[in-house]
Amino acid sequence: MEKVIVALWAFVDETHAQCGARLLQSLPAALAQVGIKSLRINVRDEDVAAGAGLVQRWQEPQQAAIVQFWMPSANAMFRSGVDAVLTAHGAKFAAWLVCESTVIANTDHPAVPVSPGQQSNIAGITRTWGFAQASLIAFRPDLPRSHAMAHWHSHHTRVAIETQSNFEYVQNIIVRPLTDDAPAYDAFVEECFPIEALDQPEVFFDAAGQPEKFSANLATMMDSCAGFIDFTRIDVIPTSQYDF
Repeated sequence: MEKVIVALWAFVDETHAQCGARLLQSLPAALAQVGIKSLRINVRDEDVAAGAGLVQRWQEPQQAAIVQFWMPSANAMFRSGVDAVLTAHGAKFAAWLVCESTVIANTDHPAVPVSPGQQSNIAGITRTWGFAQASLIAFRPDLPRSHAMAHWHSHHTRVAIETQSNFEYVQNIIVRPLTDDAPAYDAFVEECFPIEALDQPEVFFDAAGQPEKFSANLATMMDSCAGFIDFTRIDVIPTSQYDF
């Protein structure tokens, strides 16, 4: 099995919230019909609007949603049905083959997956508690990829666990792009946080009511990020997470 990450862009004159509602309503069933399972959709809806300050932008316009799924083979000859569905659901899409590493599994606030074949509207969909920060990142161009990977996995992973209130943390290293115009990211990271962390940095950095701890955690995180991330090529969006 291979994991695929897809970035979807909204149609012209469609808001992110409108795009997300449309995707949740029709995309799961459409992908199920072409054999996709273990589907996750991350959308930018009103539930995460308070997190506007967390957004970091490289792409313009920026992605409206992230779609994640597994398929037996992501080779182009087996993706025609999937690509047709994605093409019909956005102004454009970009896709990557990734290798997933679940650093922190969501065992504290799991959502109950919804059967896409039975879902005809969004009313019954279970939203994961809190919010998911979806980050598409590129490594520093002055570092060999092996050095960036070593810093990320050997140092930064521990920092991210120790300095944040994340209750899910999944790292996806990009193996190769699957679409010709896919932006040159190196990784996709998803982390789930309490909803208050959308606009309360002290909660985000696991230091509510502790100003000294907050300052220390923030400084440690920023220093570690600077050790491997190219901040000119990064897209970070707060999202609502839905599993199917």
